[in-house]
Amino acid sequence: MEQKLVFITGASRGIGHAIFKVFAESGEYIVVGSATSAEGAVRLTDMCAQLGIKGGGYILDVKDRAAISQLSASLKDQYGLAPSILINNAGITQDNLTLRMSELEWQSVIDTNLSSVFYLSQQVLKGMLKQRWGRIINIGSVIGSTGNPGQINYAAAKAGLLGVSRSLAQEVASRNVTVNVVSPGFIETDMTQRLSEDHKTAILNRVPLGRMGHVDEIAGLVRFLASDAAAYMTGCNIHMNGGMFME
Repeated sequence: MEQKLVFITGASRGIGHAIFKVFAESGEYIVVGSATSAEGAVRLTDMCAQLGIKGGGYILDVKDRAAISQLSASLKDQYGLAPSILINNAGITQDNLTLRMSELEWQSVIDTNLSSVFYLSQQVLKGMLKQRWGRIINIGSVIGSTGNPGQINYAAAKAGLLGVSRSLAQEVASRNVTVNVVSPGFIETDMTQRLSEDHKTAILNRVPLGRMGHVDEIAGLVRFLASDAAAYMTGCNIHMNGGMFME
């Protein structure tokens, strides 16, 4: 059975790295991830080598359509395959109050967190539609549903991601391509570790389960959505936030 190629953006740290790891350790896939630095890309390549699987890390600016096209061609040349599973995880924050937010702070978050999903999805769809199988899994956020003061740009991007995903899901369902969103709440990463204890306490007071989530929990859900067991799920937004937001 031909291996499927999984492509994960923002795979060198946090949630993206956990997703890369769970696919790589399964041994069932060719696993490719993007990073913004050479060091991050090398770590991903080293992990694949240690596990004895095909795949590795590549430097990519997800806002750059030309770079996405070039990388896609390189992957086809190297592995003879186009991605069958795309996980749009790359994202940034540029927090500020609306009255103080610069155009750059607004646009950089929109471009990285939302426009990139359009660019990457458009790039891989032709191959998915041709083979009549594909999975696109977009990493959203609870903030896309609740909003958050000082994050109007981030909330707009993550809310927009829901509309993109639901519309795309309807466009491609007839070719057995599914599109879903995983929306984490507060997850233990290097970013949340830098928060003050008072800030962490305030967050946990909003979470009925009384703890932050783990990156491995998000990765496990993503792996499920990529599997045949989730073949009848599309256009879904799945929250994993410890009960902080329910719908």
